[in-house]
Amino acid sequence: MRVLVWHVHGSWTTSFVRGRHEYLLPVLPGGGPWGGGRSGRDWPERARDVPVGELTDRHVDVVVLQRPEEEELAHRWLGRRPGRDVPVVYVEHNTPKNDVPTTRHPLADRPDVTLAHVTHFNQLMWDCGSTRTTVVEHGVVDPGHLYTGDLPRAAVVINEPVRRWRVTGTDLLPHFAREAPLDVYGMGLDGLRDRLGLAEDRLSEVGDLPPDRLHAELAARRLYLHPLRWTSLGLSLIEAMHVGMPVVALAATEAPVAVPPEAGAVSTRIDDLVRAVRDLVHDPARARETGERAREFALAEYGLDAFLRRWDDILLEVSA
Repeated sequence: MRVLVWHVHGSWTTSFVRGRHEYLLPVLPGGGPWGGGRSGRDWPERARDVPVGELTDRHVDVVVLQRPEEEELAHRWLGRRPGRDVPVVYVEHNTPKNDVPTTRHPLADRPDVTLAHVTHFNQLMWDCGSTRTTVVEHGVVDPGHLYTGDLPRAAVVINEPVRRWRVTGTDLLPHFAREAPLDVYGMGLDGLRDRLGLAEDRLSEVGDLPPDRLHAELAARRLYLHPLRWTSLGLSLIEAMHVGMPVVALAATEAPVAVPPEAGAVSTRIDDLVRAVRDLVHDPARARETGERAREFALAEYGLDAFLRRWDDILLEVSA
């Protein structure tokens, strides 16, 4: 099939465009959030940059939307209305905001749309009215079993931890920093250490890294810490499990399903999680064994092949 899709979430799109279809990514002269195309990503050739002006001449079998504004853009650029003239799937990556659990989805009560959630928790919490919903759980490209755990430190991946604060569990980091130095990765880290009042030897602001380098850096740390209170399900958590890292995670949203007991520690009790960090840091053999269980689970539950097969099914269903 020929699928129109935007590059919104790099890790998700990296998996999605490894299917067997042709993927058209809109390109505007200035790039930006609506026309960035591939953005230089090392993706298969069937993921193609297409100038917006050429889309009206391209046959498109399915439109995959990920932001409400994309529906009008697709209508204007294709000259066809999504849902009426061309089948459409809307991928909801996020947990609902505001008045949860009564938050109405922007595409609620739309008989012409299939709404695909990335977690069962999201499907449960969004009010989508009569819109048909389904779930396609994450699948990632396996980076390989890279884990060494040589550094007795905890890795944390959070985007904009200062701005998002309690949402990302940033306020909880000092509890864990007492037991292990923290290396924080992601975008928007400026001022994090000062805001938390932590010394440089307790928290390092590493920053945003390319995927290959990030995986190697994560694998050298003893454990992966996931303190987020309200998130869909960070792909970095699934990637950390793929590389073979043990996980310590707050039992919120989808994390209790994504991290089984044998893969680490999941709890709403901060003292239990702090204790788990301490135990893993001081027991490298246990950390390695726990990480192996995490990798086995991630490969079985969040593998790329199952993800692509599920998307094949959905694209066939909506195009029919």
